Amino acid sequence: MKKVFSFGFGLLVVCISFAQQKNRTQLSGKVIDVKTGAPLPGASVILAESKIGTSADSSGNYILMNVPFGHTLIEVSYAGYKSLVEHVDVQSGVNTKNFALTPSIIENEAVTVTAVGSATSVRKAPIPVTRVNKSELLAAPSTNIIDAISRQPGISQLTTGPAISKPIIRGLGYNRLVVINDGVRQEGQQWGDEHGIEIDENSVSRVEIVKGPASLIYGSDALAGVVNIITTNPVPVNTVKANFLSSYNTNNKQRSFFGSMGGNHSGFNWNAWGDLTAAADYKNKYDDRVWNSKFNNKNFGGYVGYNGAWGFSHLIVSNFNQKLGIIEGERNSNGSFVKALPNAVTGEPTDRDFNSTTPAIPYQHIRHFKVIADNSFKAGSGKITLNLAWQRNQRQEFGNADDPEERSLYFDLKTLNYNTAYHFNDKKGWTTSIGIGGMQQDNQNKGLEVLIPEYNLVDVGAFVYSQKTLDKATFSGGIRFDNRSLHSKEFLEGGNIKFSAFQKNFSNVSGSAGVSYAATQNFVLKLNLARGFRAPSVPELASNGAHEGTNRYEYGDPNLKSETSWQGDLGFEINSEHILFNAGAFYNYINNFIFYKKLSGTAGGDSLVLVGQDLIPAFQFEQRTARLAGFEALLDFHPHPLDWLHWQNTVSYVRGTFQEPV
Repeated sequence: MKKVFSFGFGLLVVCISFAQQKNRTQLSGKVIDVKTGAPLPGASVILAESKIGTSADSSGNYILMNVPFGHTLIEVSYAGYKSLVEHVDVQSGVNTKNFALTPSIIENEAVTVTAVGSATSVRKAPIPVTRVNKSELLAAPSTNIIDAISRQPGISQLTTGPAISKPIIRGLGYNRLVVINDGVRQEGQQWGDEHGIEIDENSVSRVEIVKGPASLIYGSDALAGVVNIITTNPVPVNTVKANFLSSYNTNNKQRSFFGSMGGNHSGFNWNAWGDLTAAADYKNKYDDRVWNSKFNNKNFGGYVGYNGAWGFSHLIVSNFNQKLGIIEGERNSNGSFVKALPNAVTGEPTDRDFNSTTPAIPYQHIRHFKVIADNSFKAGSGKITLNLAWQRNQRQEFGNADDPEERSLYFDLKTLNYNTAYHFNDKKGWTTSIGIGGMQQDNQNKGLEVLIPEYNLVDVGAFVYSQKTLDKATFSGGIRFDNRSLHSKEFLEGGNIKFSAFQKNFSNVSGSAGVSYAATQNFVLKLNLARGFRAPSVPELASNGAHEGTNRYEYGDPNLKSETSWQGDLGFEINSEHILFNAGAFYNYINNFIFYKKLSGTAGGDSLVLVGQDLIPAFQFEQRTARLAGFEALLDFHPHPLDWLHWQNTVSYVRGTFQEPV
């Protein structure tokens, strides 16, 4: 980690020194009404890929300093007007570009997304993609970031408590989708049921959701899609901005206090934030207070960086620290919840216990530290993006009332991520990117119980992606090769081999091809075909144990093969004055789909394993060919001039079957 931090900081210093020797590149102009010529004060002008933006002044004038020269995508928006997403060629020195916006009450017809290979507008992306902005996140009552986006069509969540939500895209989740945070894939024991995504909800500026195989860009595991979570959002040049946000939920008395401050002086920009959240036990209509559903978070983060005509360099740091109770549901003869006490006895929780925000035994302590060096440099007529990161995920479970400090489980996962790509300048409507990326992982067990073996993992992949705009149609596609090398270590328990050492190698080819056709200003048709890939996870290959957060004893299978999929998508969008309607259908064919199956005992009934004093049902991982098909739709009725009124409805349907009997 020290090497990554030192490299990132050194790179940042070099970039700042280099930038001070270069002439500044400026992009300025005016944002006006196309019909009247009146200025549009406060209009937003954003370059998403370069991570810079500003707002027009009272005369409609805007100035962007230190803009990378070359071909770039710019988004201009103003309330009550049609947004613009345009390609602009920026030359070294002073550049002038005026924008004339058309009055329109059609909403969300031009927004930029970055999770599909290169920055593009939603209309031009052939795959189903959704962008959720900060204002929408704040308007959605939620207890975590996945809960906040779960109302989007095709998206759902698996939750085992207020602090625990796993994203599900079209019926698939866990290791079948990738969560990206500020350009880095989040790696934290995502195979487990009983913990969520280690990203602070209040720090998020926007979320992009890709529905469908995205292995072309993100490699193994992006079989179902991608949730791209973006926190860094530089403030305009020569500005200092502070925010404070507090919230309170009545059900579980959850209170949250979030503060952030950021600044930007002549391209040197920074941000720092902190979040304190605590919640007591929640209520439901069956049990009233649910014992030990409480949690608390103490999170912080920020970044420091420089944006210049050559590109940008940002050093990002975040620290997630969460303690949350594990709900066991144990009750006494009166049907009341009981809490664990020393000497193997139990007692009824008091009102003070229910209202406390400190989890009781058993509970989890989850920490996730991440440092990212996020860079983009001009190189010839194109640009190079370079992203390096180091992250450490520590998940501990405490379950002994006689010794509260005893760690029954302790996973310590360290990951080094790397991604670099060269993006060719736009030429005759073609935009092309080539790149390599991967990660190295080391997982150690430091607890009393061992569910999976210690292991080392190395991922490497290379891809090429291209997009071509031809009149009303935008074609895009590419191909990628991935290889995963996995080395699992032997583990002895009581003199017996619990885990045998093994070495596995998984490789595959993935890709996609699609088209987006804007038939009219208000109607877009999309078609896409993609191949996805997922290597088996270590728990699927080598599990041999149970733990506090589940009621399963799992056996892995070291002979599992990689999952591969073919998915077709067909969708359309109608965006008119009073109605936004989009719908899509998909068919997903997955070879070697991995799932766990309950084992049967030799005498009939379930196979049970004695763990301590408890008998736990046994499960074995297996594979079959799976088929998933479904559709989703969104209808947003917003009658104007009642701009504040939105009547939004979503529907999603997924049906999954195995081709062979289980």
